[in-house]
Amino acid sequence: MKPWVLYIVRCNDNSLYTGITNDVQRRFREHEKQGSRCSKYLRGKAPLRLVYSEQVGEKGEALRLERHIKSLSRKDKERLIRGTLSVKNFC
Repeated sequence: MKPWVLYIVRCNDNSLYTGITNDVQRRFREHEKQGSRCSKYLRGKAPLRLVYSEQVGEKGEALRLERHIKSLSRKDKERLIRGTLSVKNFC
């Protein structure tokens, strides 16, 4: 079984989208295609850039971390992307 990954995508309007998956490349391609498998939030916000990804373990842990990251301020999300804040701080 593949480990779950937390990822952050930067949109053309500079907004950030956080998600989880067990296959980052597949999920990012789905977002880029802007089709029915794309997140509704990301539709119309291409081009997209994958700016962060990190393996976080099992699905339950990934869901918990995703919820927490989504509640962070933009400043803290940018720190996470730059590597000055670690997702391990939230475990």
